[in-house]
Amino acid sequence: MELKLFQVDSFTDKVFSGNPAAVIVLNSWIEDDHMQSMALENNLSETAFLVEKSNNFYEIRWFTPKTEVDLCGHATLAAAHVLFNRYGVRGKELEFFSPKSGPLKVVKSKDELTLDFPADSPTPSDPPNGLYEAIGLTPSECLKGRTDYMLILKDQDAVERLDPNFHLLQYIPARGIICTAPGKDFDFVSRFFASASGIDEDPVTGSAHTTLAPYWSAKLGKSKLTARQISKRGGNLTCEVKDDRILMTGKAVIYFEGVATV
Repeated sequence: MELKLFQVDSFTDKVFSGNPAAVIVLNSWIEDDHMQSMALENNLSETAFLVEKSNNFYEIRWFTPKTEVDLCGHATLAAAHVLFNRYGVRGKELEFFSPKSGPLKVVKSKDELTLDFPADSPTPSDPPNGLYEAIGLTPSECLKGRTDYMLILKDQDAVERLDPNFHLLQYIPARGIICTAPGKDFDFVSRFFASASGIDEDPVTGSAHTTLAPYWSAKLGKSKLTARQISKRGGNLTCEVKDDRILMTGKAVIYFEGVATV
């Protein structure tokens, strides 16, 4: 079986930055273990698999090299970019359905794409054993969303200096750990560590911003925010809190396209 394979850099307008994702459009669903094996072979933070159900409506699932995840922003952005630019999708709106996260939407405006995702407002939480030791500091706040812990640090410099113990982080019972602080040139900055999901540090994590945006919106008293994930590759987003949804806008660029033989 031959499958068209794309690699897309998301939340950036140039290759070798942002967050790379693989995108595979299927005619029908294949076995889960095949999708997991392909994600491991791709060795990217996520591989998105899509099946078209009707005009401009697709089912979508996401796999890290280690596991299937409930939600992934950058791979959804990548998938929409591929559909608009390589599959002749007309119009400005795509609808997706995730079995784990429900309805999702992507709207195109010129060269930008806006993700419409459910908000994941965090609540104060006690840290699990070993979390602060693994991160290497004690934050001012610890909160928890549906799948991730979020740690509030005093400033951008503290986020930049983080050097986690990834061996210890893999034992923290969460999809990932968000570390965030007010930004110097952006409303907030963040980094995202997901050793338990097979990714030590994710370059730019759209789904994490469904947790970050509600927190910083309340803290800063504004519904529209600018954000930067300050990983080595880095990436920029604009976020808008709109009722129980988060709108995240960014760009994407195709790095390569080819054929996977399975």
